[in-house]
Amino acid sequence: MRNKAEGAFYQRDREWHPPAFAPGYKTSVLRSPQKALISLDNTLSEATGPVFGHNIIGELDNDLIHNFAAPGESAIGERIIVYGRVMDENGKGLPGTLVEFWQANAGGRYRHARETYIAALDPNFGGCGRAITDEDGGYAFRTIRPGAYPWPNRPNDWRPAHIHFSLFGHAFAQRLITQMYFEGDPMIWQCPIVGTIPSREAIEGLTALLDRENTIPMDARAYKFDIILRGRRSTLFENRLEGN
Repeated sequence: MRNKAEGAFYQRDREWHPPAFAPGYKTSVLRSPQKALISLDNTLSEATGPVFGHNIIGELDNDLIHNFAAPGESAIGERIIVYGRVMDENGKGLPGTLVEFWQANAGGRYRHARETYIAALDPNFGGCGRAITDEDGGYAFRTIRPGAYPWPNRPNDWRPAHIHFSLFGHAFAQRLITQMYFEGDPMIWQCPIVGTIPSREAIEGLTALLDRENTIPMDARAYKFDIILRGRRSTLFENRLEGN
């Protein structure tokens, strides 16, 4: 949110976010800044941004179970609903926010030309979708719970089950790319990427909570994941300091 008293967006707390240089996370070594960071005032292009309407969303854009499936078919896996609110630091919902999401399938494999994991592809699962937040900042989508997968960081490193999110708030300065994990997954605490985050509270802010009250009986479990754009307790930006 823009701090109207100062005419600028809230600043992030750098102690809340992971360091740019984290040797245990191999790719951070080359992409971390080599010089001291500098702080600049928000420009007009950062303080304004794109406006999205619900007319850009297709009928199945927020249904990953069916949006890539053949007629009469469904994606394979544990069916879940992910929902929550997109908010500013004051807890005010942000309507009209574009929320995009993508993930691996139930076996932990992405539908991507450069994918190297040997798990099987699901012919009825594309792994991506999008939604627009409502007047209160709410969003929701249906999908399957993704599987864990190995990655070439250190020998035998695995990523816990997760879903990627990309958001455009009310300005480019509210751009956010992040990941959502699942409550109770022990692999969260074994992940080198998660291990770069200095605050347990911040990690828990990336963890969706199982919500039995919003489960659809005989169909799908529900997970609640709220997202905060900018500010001292903003949702973490994909383990990097730039962005939100």
